[in-house]
Amino acid sequence: MSYLKDPDAIYAASFAAIAKAVNLDDVPKPLHAIATRLVHSCGMPEILPNLHWAGDPVSSAREALQSGASIPVDASMVAAGITERFLPAKNDVVCTLNASDTREIAQQNSTTRSAAAVDLWLPHLAGAVIAIGNAPTALFRLLELLQDPTTPRPAAIFAFPVGFVGAPESKEALIDAALNIPYLTLRGRQGGSAFAAAAINAVALGDNQ
Repeated sequence: MSYLKDPDAIYAASFAAIAKAVNLDDVPKPLHAIATRLVHSCGMPEILPNLHWAGDPVSSAREALQSGASIPVDASMVAAGITERFLPAKNDVVCTLNASDTREIAQQNSTTRSAAAVDLWLPHLAGAVIAIGNAPTALFRLLELLQDPTTPRPAAIFAFPVGFVGAPESKEALIDAALNIPYLTLRGRQGGSAFAAAAINAVALGDNQ
């Protein structure tokens, strides 16, 4: 079988194809690299019109990572997709989904483990870079916590919950919350761990992409 095998050539050809397939005219320049990586993660240029953001999440997140910020994530697959060697300060990737207290919190609050796991993010939230790529309930719970003005504020939120139940609604809730926290999300049902990990990798790579 004849196919492209050289990894560098595959990488270059992929991003050259994306450059031809996407129109970034409506996307602010600071978001171009992250938008490109999101398209690369799913092979779908048609997601671009559904991107929604507030502030400058890329610059805010990059400064936070360079300062040593934690990266709370909602799923092990998000954590696995983040390339550690890209992280500028050996940043901690925090996934509490399988922590010993998570199931008990979920039972006490009659909620999902994903939502309960967010309660365990509190010691890590100040100045953090949030990456949600799976559970709508995790994003809803984060928004509930941030309604309290005493809750520590993250530096940026990258929100890509996926699915047919709650995913579109949770992302619209983020948009409507007007938290004054920079964020990037993708309206609709699409999302997933690959999106969230790609966003963090794009931020961490910065000008070295």
